[in-house]
Amino acid sequence: MKELKLGFIGTHGVGKTTLCYGLAARLKAQDYVLDIVHEVARRCPLSINEDTNVAAQSWILHTQIADELLAAARHPVVLCDRSVLDNYVYLLVAGGRDDALDTLVASWLRTYDLLIYVPVVAELKPDGMRSTDAAFQQAIDDRLLRELDRRGVQALRLAPAQREHWLDIVEEEARSRYLQPQLPLL
Repeated sequence: MKELKLGFIGTHGVGKTTLCYGLAARLKAQDYVLDIVHEVARRCPLSINEDTNVAAQSWILHTQIADELLAAARHPVVLCDRSVLDNYVYLLVAGGRDDALDTLVASWLRTYDLLIYVPVVAELKPDGMRSTDAAFQQAIDDRLLRELDRRGVQALRLAPAQREHWLDIVEEEARSRYLQPQLPLL
């Protein structure tokens, strides 16, 4: 089987985690060996959301990369609940570009086989961690789309009108482009 690293991207509260776990469950049921890189911002000991800063985003980016390296060393399929790009976008919105981190992000983006952009389609629900400010959520989403275009990064962009089929679309894209069929178990 070809190795695969897939990253879900988008602002907070759009369903990346739900899609990531759903895809993992479907692939595991088909006997794929995989790992999930969970959103590291939740473990960040520094300020996140609107109060983020260079130190916090540097911690998040470096921890994300370390988690991805570890997962890829142990599993042929790695599903990332975020990517370095959408993590970095929070810093861009909060304080502007950081040359060193920008270079790191540009280089690391080449390690993803597939990025899947999850758009804003529903009202934010409080989760006790992420911002509930809809304007901030939209600012992150807008900036992420601009960064994708500015960097020429290709991503599978899920359509809001197809929300009930997102998981099917993502699974089909991953399987058709990257995952070889498994032998039947029985």
